[in-house]
Amino acid sequence: MQGVITEPVAELLVLLLYAGLAVVLTVLGALAELASLETITSGQSFFGLWEVALGALLLYAAYNVVTELVMPELRGEREPDD
Repeated sequence: MQGVITEPVAELLVLLLYAGLAVVLTVLGALAELASLETITSGQSFFGLWEVALGALLLYAAYNVVTELVMPELRGEREPDD
C-alpha cells in the first residue's frame, strides 16, 4: 500500500524538477541573448557572439528538456522504469 501512494508523488516531484529546470534554462538563455545584444552593440563582437552561442545552447537545452522529458510524462507516453 505504501508504494501506491509514494510512486505517484515521486513521479510528480520528478516532473516538477524537470519543469523547473526547463524554466531556469529558458531564463538563463534569454538573459544571455539579451546580454549578447548589449555586448555586440557596444563593439565587442567576439564576446557578443560567444554569448549568442551560449544563449542558443541554453535555449536548446530547455527545449530538449520540455520535449523529451516533461511533455511525454504529461501525455503518459513515457515508459515506466522497472
